[in-house]
Amino acid sequence: MPYLHREGDVFVLYLGNEGETDNENRFHPDWIDRVQALLDEVESSEGPAALVTAATGKFYTNGLDTDWIFGHVAELPGYLDRVHAIYTRLLTFPMPTVAAVQGHAFGAGAMLTLAHDFRVMRGDRGFWSLPEVKLNMPFTVGMAALVNGRLPKQTALEAMVSARRYGGADALAAGIVDATVDESAVLSDAIARAGALAGTRGPNLSGIKRSIHPEVLAALAVETGPDNFSFG
Repeated sequence: MPYLHREGDVFVLYLGNEGETDNENRFHPDWIDRVQALLDEVESSEGPAALVTAATGKFYTNGLDTDWIFGHVAELPGYLDRVHAIYTRLLTFPMPTVAAVQGHAFGAGAMLTLAHDFRVMRGDRGFWSLPEVKLNMPFTVGMAALVNGRLPKQTALEAMVSARRYGGADALAAGIVDATVDESAVLSDAIARAGALAGTRGPNLSGIKRSIHPEVLAALAVETGPDNFSFG
């Protein structure tokens, strides 16, 4: 399950299991609950602070837990609303947020990176991709708004309709990430970027973020129904 470390003013929320490096960090309902609980813990802290999300091994996160979904199809709308809630929380988080993308970020995991203020990606290996079109999976209203609201329009179009896998250099050129670095520097660079802004922590920062993302937040608040998400 996800866990927290702290580096000075920066909380590092690891998306996988402590001591494991081969986890896909998929959005199981228990995983979602754990992430929300850790975000509660971070928010309850005092003083300057910032947040970095990170992982170890091959994956940053492989997105939705499809095994769980296929076993709980009737619960899919509510499950997706819980995913949306994480995106909303990060978009409006009262601290600077940086995604340290050391490995693959696919689907809902790629969208998770977009809910952060900034993204640092490994330059030589790993892909950022939205494979939904190849999986015959539609985007929810909120997910589509998140991608369109956080990426240049042509990048959003290409990513959504082609399922292109962007390596670090291509992701940087396309405006998906803010920087690419060597594998050994992904986390340290993200921590440095976040820490430099830790003094901005507070409700004013959250309010500024809400003013930047009003359309995305409104779309993420749309309750998911069976008519706007289905498996063909």
